[in-house]
Amino acid sequence: MRSVVLYASASEWRDMIERADELIASPNFRALKSEGKTLAGFLDIRDTDSVFIKRVDIPSWSRGIYARIRGSRAARSLAGAAMLAARGFAHPEPLAAMDSYQFGAIRASYILSRALARADTLSRFALGPNEIKGRDVHRRKRISDTVAKEVRRLHDAGLYTHDLQETNIMVGEDDGGGFKVYFIDLEDFRQATTVSWDRRILNLVHLDRSIGRFLCRAARLDFLYAYLGGRPARAEARKIVAEVMASRTAIDQRKDSGALARNRAAFSAVGRIS
Repeated sequence: MRSVVLYASASEWRDMIERADELIASPNFRALKSEGKTLAGFLDIRDTDSVFIKRVDIPSWSRGIYARIRGSRAARSLAGAAMLAARGFAHPEPLAAMDSYQFGAIRASYILSRALARADTLSRFALGPNEIKGRDVHRRKRISDTVAKEVRRLHDAGLYTHDLQETNIMVGEDDGGGFKVYFIDLEDFRQATTVSWDRRILNLVHLDRSIGRFLCRAARLDFLYAYLGGRPARAEARKIVAEVMASRTAIDQRKDSGALARNRAAFSAVGRIS
């Protein structure tokens, strides 16, 4: 395969991204995600330092051609980082990016970024080891309010993402005793002149679906009000909640239909084999 380095902030990172597969196979790599076509984790490069590396494989030649036209994961990650940086949002700093080609199609995409050593995913940061920190209701609310306001600021700045869930938001303590929010999975970010209300609701619903496992209904409603800048009048609040619930129901139904179709296909395949 032929590899093309899309970006490298320094020669050290260019060398590292060009040796990505070798380094991922080394003992210095600690996998954080390994499912399907995606492999991601931390790479120890010095005694106390590490970087984050992600490889996304493209399973077919036709999809690789489409990725070349649309833009690879690495290229879209660089674009997402630029969007966030231009508007002052915290995110992992890209260090290098590369695509690998075979017969004119992209077959693998790599992104190397600086590890967020002082941050953790929203749920793990909020709950802490053995969920001890999660018992501090006031701390949890402060974190929730901070994230809600940052998501609102993101939308007001003309940015949104196709995959807003709690695992794609990282939080750390800042130097002033508050919290700092980082947006990750940079390839899913898009920009618009104005982020529509429907798209805002869609982002909020996707996030609500993922935080429901560690926030009760009242806390999730409080998150929505923090996003809105305060609780609106009763009639307006009921209208907004109804819109959010309708969007969530539609998403749940689509996912259930998709799961049912996949199960039917699997049973059909088993029947043909037997």
